[in-house]
Amino acid sequence: MTDIITMITEYPFVRYALIVGILIALCSSLLGVTLVLKRFSFIGDGLSHVAFGAIAIASVLNLSNNMLLVLPVTIFCAVLLLRTGQNTKIKGDAAIAMISVGALAFGYLLMNVFSTSANLSGDVCSTLFGSYSILTLTEEEVWIGVILSILVIAFFILFYNKIFAVTFDENFSRAAGIKVQWYNLSIAVVIAVIIVLAMNLVGSLLISALVIFPSLSAMRIFKSFLQVTVCAALISVVCASAGMLISMGAGTPVGATIVAADAAAFGICCLIGTLRKQS
Repeated sequence: MTDIITMITEYPFVRYALIVGILIALCSSLLGVTLVLKRFSFIGDGLSHVAFGAIAIASVLNLSNNMLLVLPVTIFCAVLLLRTGQNTKIKGDAAIAMISVGALAFGYLLMNVFSTSANLSGDVCSTLFGSYSILTLTEEEVWIGVILSILVIAFFILFYNKIFAVTFDENFSRAAGIKVQWYNLSIAVVIAVIIVLAMNLVGSLLISALVIFPSLSAMRIFKSFLQVTVCAALISVVCASAGMLISMGAGTPVGATIVAADAAAFGICCLIGTLRKQS
């Protein structure tokens, strides 16, 4: 414990990683409740695979800052998923699966054909499951993460009532004059931003855990939308902090450790929910 405190106080890169990691976890949990309730939680999984494909393209083009390509591509696919999911011929889950698998295969193919790296399998593994690159963030990258996270949080707070209405009853929202299509589109874009931010933290295959686990954990204890959202945010922040600190101290993979902490929190919340029903 003393070693971890020393690391936090003496090494700026550790503080950078904690700040960005906590903000990413917070943003993921806020929109995660909406996605779970709308039965669209696997959009995170689909977009993460799209981001993997975009990262492969960026690496082939030798872009110094891959976010310049990854963020626009992921946002575009988020909008495409939303539009395609409303098509009666291609349902939402089928659209996610189609784009997800296609982007993952395309990205891996590009990395195999054009990669100049001597450790291709290591590059692919770190992109899919997360790496320690979260501990090598520059101050500029931290500021980008902080600014984007603040914008996501501000969006959720400012439009909380509209998001609440759209989440539970789109027909009533339309009747009340709420621009449902615009808010659904905005949520998709915000999720795309979160996915791109979370790539370095947990990797493309584990991002869905940041979205799903805290929300489902909170739903085991609370019932109202506000209570679930606040509880999910607290669980997500605590698990992300604990996972990162444990990872630094024990040398375990960052992303897998955070997801393990989220899974443990889910088990605890299930137990608490069961005990509350029996009492």
